[in-house]
Amino acid sequence: MSEQHRIQGIAVTELAERFGTPLYVYDGEELERTYQRIRGPLHPAVEILYSLKANPNLSVCSLLGGLGAGAEVSSAAELAVAREAGIAPSDTIFLGPGKSEEEISAALADGVHSLICESYGELDLIDRIAEGMGTTAQVALRVNPEEAARGAGLRMGGKPRQFGIDEGLLMSDPGLADRYRSIRLMGVHAYLGTRILDAKAVVENTEQILDMARRLSERLRFPLDLVDFGGGIGVSYFPGESDPDIEALAQGVGSAVGRFREHHPQSRVFMELGRFLTATAGLYVTRVRYVKESMGQRFAVADGGTNHHMAAVGIGSFAKRNFPMSVLNRAQEPADQKWNVTGPLCTPNDTLGKNVELPRVEAGDLIGVHRSGAYGPTASPTRFLSHGYPAEVLIHQGTPLLVHERESVADILSRQPVHEVLTMKREDGA
Repeated sequence: MSEQHRIQGIAVTELAERFGTPLYVYDGEELERTYQRIRGPLHPAVEILYSLKANPNLSVCSLLGGLGAGAEVSSAAELAVAREAGIAPSDTIFLGPGKSEEEISAALADGVHSLICESYGELDLIDRIAEGMGTTAQVALRVNPEEAARGAGLRMGGKPRQFGIDEGLLMSDPGLADRYRSIRLMGVHAYLGTRILDAKAVVENTEQILDMARRLSERLRFPLDLVDFGGGIGVSYFPGESDPDIEALAQGVGSAVGRFREHHPQSRVFMELGRFLTATAGLYVTRVRYVKESMGQRFAVADGGTNHHMAAVGIGSFAKRNFPMSVLNRAQEPADQKWNVTGPLCTPNDTLGKNVELPRVEAGDLIGVHRSGAYGPTASPTRFLSHGYPAEVLIHQGTPLLVHERESVADILSRQPVHEVLTMKREDGA
């Protein structure tokens, strides 16, 4: 029998037989390795926050929280997950450009370390809610910097954005900190870009944000209890890319933070990491149902596709680029053929991989999409064609744990009440 892909010694075929497919598998050892790989060399003053949007699975959050990560959340549900995972409110920040009254109230009642405010209208709302609750809201300003990020796959600042308040507006408003009775401005947040692979670019962006935070606090006259310089560290997916040099990155960021802390020794310094912490630990497993040829091209039609892994479509890219993929049950066979790997959806966009180099593919094979631990099912249209949410498994210390049950047809129907008046047959001929 051909050698199979294994995770902590467990063959993926065993996992597929036990839990079914499509399936996400997370390697707990890889999660811990990745966390420690950056935690070790980082300046001790830099606190790592896990950005739940990358993968909000409760067990993944619990594992990272147990290693020492705080939480960056952007919804009431993510706040509940962070708390259920054991992450303290004092190590949690709440951000997002469109927070509801209910979410702001929940964050204040929970006692999160800070609300990250992204607009003047939100400042007004936070002030009213906090006053009504008889509390003072600890608020950090998310700033849209005038300068763009270097080396970012997706730039989050330096141009018109829904995120944050423009740096120029804030610098021209020196009385802002004294304007609200129930808000205490206490920090600065900026997130310049994501999927940055150049360590030097991460360092330069960090220096830029720390300097901007210092200037804003002096101009607006509020204390710097918090500076969150985002992170944006990427992972390589595509040919020609390589993972960032973490040692060089940590050394450069550490030097910048060390200089900053000489003048602001009481400031908490946060680095948000999402994709970087979870991507390499995840594997999407889908089973081939049919193989076919069409106009000279090979197709492997699988039981899962972009309904679970929208990132594989290449949204936002000018050209389709493939995530790393393999035939998991014949891992050692040479990849000497080109295949289009597609899913079960009735759209040509349901293409996990185009002209992927794989060995021969047969019905029943397991195809794996590697580096799939971030922006997987929760960033995908899991209800398209009502196939539902996939199962998720975390392998912890050699034991496979079901950490998200597969969504069934009954689950899908349970949220849709049946009204008898709609099912009655009309007899009037109309």
